[in-house]
Amino acid sequence: MIPSILPTYNRTPMAFTEGTGSWLLAEDGTRYLDFGAGIAVNALGHAHPALVEALTAQAGKLWHVSNLYRIPAQERLADLLVEHTFADTVFFTNSGTEACELAVKMARKHFAAKDEDRTRIVTFEGNFHGRSSAAIAASGSEKMTKGFGPLLPGFTILRWGDHDALEATLDDTVAAVIVEPVQGEGGIRPMPDACLKGLRELCDRHGILLILDEVQCGMGRTGRLFAHEWAGIAPDVMMVAKGIGGGFPLGAVLATEKAGAAMVAGTHGSTYGGNPLACAVGAKVVEIMTESDFLPEVGRKAGMLRQSLEGLVDSHPQVFDHVRGAGLMLGIKCRVPAPDLVAAGYAEALLTVPAADNVVRLLPPLTVSEAEIAEAVSRLDRAATALVRDAA
Repeated sequence: MIPSILPTYNRTPMAFTEGTGSWLLAEDGTRYLDFGAGIAVNALGHAHPALVEALTAQAGKLWHVSNLYRIPAQERLADLLVEHTFADTVFFTNSGTEACELAVKMARKHFAAKDEDRTRIVTFEGNFHGRSSAAIAASGSEKMTKGFGPLLPGFTILRWGDHDALEATLDDTVAAVIVEPVQGEGGIRPMPDACLKGLRELCDRHGILLILDEVQCGMGRTGRLFAHEWAGIAPDVMMVAKGIGGGFPLGAVLATEKAGAAMVAGTHGSTYGGNPLACAVGAKVVEIMTESDFLPEVGRKAGMLRQSLEGLVDSHPQVFDHVRGAGLMLGIKCRVPAPDLVAAGYAEALLTVPAADNVVRLLPPLTVSEAEIAEAVSRLDRAATALVRDAA
C-alpha cells in the first residue's frame, strides 16, 4: 500500500526533534553535527535567537492578509534587498522553484512588451532550477524529465563550459540565459569569474537578459552576499530562496527596473508570497548578514574549512579526489561512491548532502564555529577510515 506521505523521497530513517546552531537532536537522543543546513537553507543555524524573536513577534500580531493589501514587513525586506543589491524591484515567492517560474515569465514578457519575438531560454547541463514544468524543461536531464512529457518548449541546454556553442546559440530568438554562479545539485561547480564576466558581455552585446540562479549559492554562502559579486558583474534578474528565510519558506525574484517593467498589475501573483511571517524573518536575516563583520567572518571560516579538507583529501587518497567550491559551499569529489561517504558520516553523527558527479556537499550554517569545523573534519576523517577498513 502507498504510504500516507507520497514516496517521492528515499528518506534516511533519522528524524529530528530539535536543533540549536549547527546541531540537531534525533528522536533516539543522538546529537548530529549538521553540515547540510537543510540543503543551504538554515544559513544562520537552527533556532537562531534573533530569527525566533522576529517570527514569534510577528506571529503574535498578523500571519496573512494576501497581496490585495500593502504588507509593511514585505516592503521592509524589499527595501533592504534593493539597498544591498543591483536590484530596483523585488517579487516575493515561497520557494526557488516559484522564483524560476517568474524569472522565465519576466524574460519573455520583457521582449513581448517590445514586440520582439524572443522566447528562447538558454541554460547549461547540470543545472537545477527546481521541479516545476519550466524548471525541468530548463534542466533537460532524463532524471528530471522522464515520464513528464511533453516538455515545455523554448529551452536550449548547452554543455557546461562550451563557449563556442554559447557564441553560436545567442541570436535574436534568445530572451535570456540562466546560470548558477555555483552549481549546487550539479556537483558544486563554480563558474569562473572570467566566464561570468564574458557571459555578461555576450548578453549585453546581443541584447539578452542575464538571469542568475542564486537560490543555493546566494545569501552569504560564498562569503559575499551573492556569489556573482566576486566577478564584479550584475545580472538583470536573479532568483533567490533557501538561505533568505533562514529556515522559513521564502523566495524572491530581484530585477532591474528595465527587466521588470513589463510585469504590471495582473501579470503575476502569489497567495502566500511575501506574507508577514516570512518577510519578518527574511528582513532579520538580511540585517544580520549585512552587518560589517558577518561576511568577512564567513570568508575566514571558509578558508579554515577548505584548508582542513585539502589535508583530509591528502590523508585519504583512496576515498577522496579533490575539494571544490567557494566559501562555505564546498564539495568533495569522491573516489568511492558519494552515498557511501554520506552514510559513513551518519555513523559518525555528521550530516552532509550528496550531489551529482560523485560529490558530497558541505553546507554548514554560516554561523558555524571553528571548533565545529574541526569536529566535522575529524568525523569525516573517521568516516573515511571506516570506508577503507570495510573495503579491505
